[in-house]
Amino acid sequence: MALIEIKNLKKDYGDLHVLKDINVSVEEGEVLVLIGPSGSGKSTFLRCINLLEQPSGGEIIYDEKNILSRKFDIQHYREQVGMCFQRFNLFPFMTVLGNVMYAPVHLLKMPKEQARIEALELLEKVGLRDKANVYPDTLSGGQQQRVAIARSLAMHPKAILFDEPTSALDPELVGEVLEVMRQLAQEGMTMIVVTHEMGFARDVANKVIFMDGGYVLEEGTPEEIFSHPKHDRTKEFLSRVLSK
Repeated sequence: MALIEIKNLKKDYGDLHVLKDINVSVEEGEVLVLIGPSGSGKSTFLRCINLLEQPSGGEIIYDEKNILSRKFDIQHYREQVGMCFQRFNLFPFMTVLGNVMYAPVHLLKMPKEQARIEALELLEKVGLRDKANVYPDTLSGGQQQRVAIARSLAMHPKAILFDEPTSALDPELVGEVLEVMRQLAQEGMTMIVVTHEMGFARDVANKVIFMDGGYVLEEGTPEEIFSHPKHDRTKEFLSRVLSK
């Protein structure tokens, strides 16, 4: 049974058709990685799944319910499907610990002491327990992104969406974030990841989707996509990015 199923998803901005009949399903515990050139619609697709963008058509089925239905509880859905952005979006006026505790206390109504204990455990998990009482602007980009991942995990989500989580980082900081994501994958976290990190896609994904021009042009296992791509556009894209 798919945890998230996308049916005929469309997104238009006036006459500009950014997403064109996207059909994708994500099983529980699966890591789906979206690859493709800039402007192909990958990030828009992710933002539609989280309803940061309102789709122009189609269905998004989560736990057998259409989240685009007026009766659907969007807040509850967002509590269960976390999101990590390129630019971290941490609260600058809160400590690292405060950032991780905030949503469980205010949205889940978790007792503060329980939230504190869980937040410290999550910071330990991402290797930043010693940074609990500092402010985000004292951290490197890689550390900030790991705090953002801990913040998402604090809500006990069923899935996490990652929108190019390493694209804003200096190259030497990319590995520490990808390592945390690899660990989550090994633990069975359902993830949908937009990334330019082809090594991560090849090593960690269960399923890879290649997008271009608002379409899903190819879908398959990492072996199928990277070693035996069928579509000419996929072959062209991979020959460029893998030769760098």
